[in-house]
Amino acid sequence: MKLKDLVPWGFNKNNVPARREDKDPFTALQRQMSDVFNGVFRGFDMDPFWGGAMGFNPSVNVVETDTEIKVTAELPGMDEKDIDVSLTKDTLTLKGQKKEEKEDKGSNYYHMERSYGSFVRTIPLVCEIDDAKVEAEFKKGILTIKLPKTAEAVKETKKVAVKSA
Repeated sequence: MKLKDLVPWGFNKNNVPARREDKDPFTALQRQMSDVFNGVFRGFDMDPFWGGAMGFNPSVNVVETDTEIKVTAELPGMDEKDIDVSLTKDTLTLKGQKKEEKEDKGSNYYHMERSYGSFVRTIPLVCEIDDAKVEAEFKKGILTIKLPKTAEAVKETKKVAVKSA
């Protein structure tokens, strides 16, 4: 018996330890099957397979200044009537549903695609908002919401000096 037979891992030709699970044939088979399935579906939109059940998650940016919080959401292909914005004391909620149909007719073919998706994004608000002055604008697929802070919230903002060590 050699010393390397006693070690729970082996060495490959480059003297790099091999992982223990690489020697297990079932783990190796599972990894290979996962690679096959991941390779087959890579680059495809999976919504047609699940009927849009996964929905979509729009990009949302939140920027806070001394006087307001500005929220920007990217909602391409949507109309303002499909978007619901609600404000509570400590949260801003964006809801929407996207419906899209594409139809293409030719002399010897007919192609129809439908896609659906909904989203809900809740943004916590860490200061008081003057809800009477809140503005929302939807332009070219971009929703912009301006949430002005109350006078008390602006006064409570305190600058902290940063010192170098």
